[in-house]
Amino acid sequence: MTEKLQNGLCRTIDGKLSVYYDGYWIRYYVPPNDTLAARKSLIVHLTKRTFHHTESGINTPGEKLEFARTAYESEQDPIRKRVNAAMLAGALFNRATDMYRTLVDLAEKGVDIGPESELMKQCGNYFRQALELGKEVKHYSGHEGIDELWGEPLKAFTMPIDRFYESRYIKIAQTMRDIDRIAETLERLLGPASAFEGVTPLIREFAQSAKLESETIRSDAAIFDVWPRFVAAKEAVERFSPPPPAGADIHERQRHRELATLLKEGKELISYLASARVPMPKSTCAFLKRCACPEHSEAKLEPQLPREASVSR
Repeated sequence: MTEKLQNGLCRTIDGKLSVYYDGYWIRYYVPPNDTLAARKSLIVHLTKRTFHHTESGINTPGEKLEFARTAYESEQDPIRKRVNAAMLAGALFNRATDMYRTLVDLAEKGVDIGPESELMKQCGNYFRQALELGKEVKHYSGHEGIDELWGEPLKAFTMPIDRFYESRYIKIAQTMRDIDRIAETLERLLGPASAFEGVTPLIREFAQSAKLESETIRSDAAIFDVWPRFVAAKEAVERFSPPPPAGADIHERQRHRELATLLKEGKELISYLASARVPMPKSTCAFLKRCACPEHSEAKLEPQLPREASVSR
C-alpha cells in the first residue's frame, strides 16, 4: 500500500534532512527562534537577495525616498515611469528595512517598540507600498518581474518565522516543478533529433543540479559540493553545440538553429529559477509555448501560477 505523504513531513533522505512539499523532498533548515534579532537578520538578508536578482539601477537608498516619489509622480512617459516606479519601490524597500533595523536596535536597548507602535505600522506600510510597486520591477535578465521574491521581506515582517520558512519550501517545490517541466520538454524536443544525440544526460544532470542549488543556502557547507556541480553541469550544456546534419537542406538547418536556440534559452531559464528559488510562471509558459511550436504559433499552454502558501503538517 502506497504511503500518502503530507506536506511538512520531515525525513532523512540519502543522509540529508529533508521536508516534503508538493511532490518534492527539499533540504530542511531548522528555523531560528522568533526573536527581533532573528527577524531583523532575515529581513536584511532578504532585502539584499531581492536586489541581487532584479534589474540594475533600482537599489535606491531609503533616504532618497521623497526624491524617488516626486520623480515617479511627475513622469509622464510610460516607459520611463515604469523605471521610476521600480526605483521608488527600491527606495521604499530600503526605507522599510533601515527603519526596522533601527527599531529593533532601539528595542534591544530597552526602548518599548511594540508591533502596534506608530513607527512599526509605518514600517509595515513602506513594505506594502514597495510590494505594490514591485510589480513594475523586472528580473535582471529583462524577463518578467518576480513578485514572489519581491514580497518576501514583507512576509518576513508579518509572518512568524516558522511560517515564513514553510512558505519558502512551497515556493522551492514550485520552482523544482518548473525546472523539471522545462528539462522534460527539452528532452522530448531534442531527443529525437540525431544531431542532438547525447544531450539528454546533460539536460538531466543540469536539472538535478539546479534543483539542489535551489534548495541550498549559501551558509551551508553543502554549497561547496552543490555549487561546483551546478556550474559544471551548466557549462556542459553550454559547450554542447553540434553542427547541422551533413547534407541538411535549408529547412533542416533552420530547424537545427531553432532547437539550438531553445536549448540555450531553456538552460538560461533553469539557471534563473535555481538562483531566485521562486517560480517564474510567465517566462516558463512563454518558453514552453516556443517549444510546442518553435515557429511562434499560439500553442494553448497556460502558466501554472504559484498558489498561496497554505501549509498542512
